Amino acid sequence: MPERTAVVFVDDVEAPDGAPRWSYARLDAEARKSAAWLSARVRAGERVLLLHPTGLDFAAALVGCLYAGVVAVPAPLPGRYRHERARLCDLAANAGISAIMTDVDNLAAVTEWAVEEGYAGLAVVATNSGDLADADSWTPVAVDRDSLAVIHYTSGATGAPKGVALTHDNLLRNIENQCAASGLAPGWRVGGWLPHHHTMGLLGQLLPALVAGATAVVMRPSAFLKRPYHWLRVIDKFDVTATAAPGFAFEICCGRVTDDEVAGLDLSRWRVAAIGAEPLHASTVDAFVKRFAPAGFRADVLSPCYGLAEATAFVAGDAFRPAVVTKVDPHELELGRFVPATAGVDLLSSGTPRDFEVRVADPRTGEVSVPGALGEIWLRGPSAARGYWRDDAATARTFTPDGFVRSGDLGTLYDGELYVVGRVDEVLRVEGRVFTPQEVEGRMRSGYAETALIGAVFTVSAAETGVGPMLVATHEITGRPGDECLRDLSARIKAMVADEFGVRPSVVAFYRRNGIPRTAAGKIQRTAMRRLFLARSLNALYIDYDPSVPESLRE
Repeated sequence: MPERTAVVFVDDVEAPDGAPRWSYARLDAEARKSAAWLSARVRAGERVLLLHPTGLDFAAALVGCLYAGVVAVPAPLPGRYRHERARLCDLAANAGISAIMTDVDNLAAVTEWAVEEGYAGLAVVATNSGDLADADSWTPVAVDRDSLAVIHYTSGATGAPKGVALTHDNLLRNIENQCAASGLAPGWRVGGWLPHHHTMGLLGQLLPALVAGATAVVMRPSAFLKRPYHWLRVIDKFDVTATAAPGFAFEICCGRVTDDEVAGLDLSRWRVAAIGAEPLHASTVDAFVKRFAPAGFRADVLSPCYGLAEATAFVAGDAFRPAVVTKVDPHELELGRFVPATAGVDLLSSGTPRDFEVRVADPRTGEVSVPGALGEIWLRGPSAARGYWRDDAATARTFTPDGFVRSGDLGTLYDGELYVVGRVDEVLRVEGRVFTPQEVEGRMRSGYAETALIGAVFTVSAAETGVGPMLVATHEITGRPGDECLRDLSARIKAMVADEFGVRPSVVAFYRRNGIPRTAAGKIQRTAMRRLFLARSLNALYIDYDPSVPESLRE
């Protein structure tokens, strides 16, 4: 069906002509132009850096790479800030790129970046400039399922980004898995606001839509961040069947979409809303369902799921059912055991693992944990990657000799459901108490009007402080409260955390919006915050130190 719509780019959801679209025939023709240009300059198997904003041209460049048998390396644009440009430089050097593709609007900036970073000799082309080859000059290149298709770089939330080497077989098997779990089929419209270099955006929306013969509906991430209502408006106006986003996106919608905006939405046709990419909270699901029920949103649409780039995106999830929540004993949870109880902490299932063998293992020894114990989630399946590109040390740490991927996530299996409670290396251990930063961050975010944005909670050890382990709580704030208000807010947060988690924060720091570092995908960089604290470089709007904090750690 060459005239079926392949991609819709919603540039302006309110404008009559604000959503240009390409048919599959048009996408194929544009991709063949890119493939012919690449084949004349790049050998099969070499890597090509894709630096496009969200839109139609990225889809053509991506498919063009696959047509040409070269390896696509999607990445964020260079940006203005030094850390953004440095990250891209490291990524390009690791990939060993042979060419760069972008669009007309960003050609000058990308070319400037390439020259500055020593890539002046590489071919750089704007795929929408008319400088590509004729589509009919493309000659198909022989590839098989074992051929490398994409190097997908991780977000870097817990360290330097690593390039996950994905074959055509990885992609196809994982998309088959997604289709089986969600019912994705021709006629569906799949998409949202996540950038093309994000795991969910690329491997969970754009590529599955194209492989399944559905329609991908994409919008700029900035449109969502500026006004979350626009995401829901796109879902309504363009009949989006399925979308995916991290948990924080659903929380933001609950807080920033107004009653009048809710009243103007019809979400009754929405069928799948995959929520994942970070440890999930039952309260997030419950709040979103209640908030948008007046717009026709149903509880069985919101589908908690689990995945990671090393597994080519999707691992677990069940569409068309309400979220599964289990109450567990909080004391047993602190001891590393998942014990259901009649009253306790609500833990949200991430669904049933599909096409993957799941092992819950002791993260220190690798031994299989006893039933009911929390452990590191290990995965083995046909869509699991083989390793990281040109990073033998990281590959040895994450990919086991018997084919398992160590996720770094802490959780367990119970009644066939996968429960994820946090990251193994982010679990907080202070004064004999054990809990996750997400628990504290979620409580801070929902507890006070001023903290409706995001926070980052972490610990520093006795060896680093010289006096004892410390809990540090940081958070972005809304509005412009004065020092007296912030002092009172800090006192309330300290009291709340002490009451609910048994540990009093030694430091509370507040920031304006976007003051806490995130990855390009929006994940909180707790490791970066911890590093800033130890370097005395928090640069916060307001910081409240307990007397026990040594002068050497104060700004």
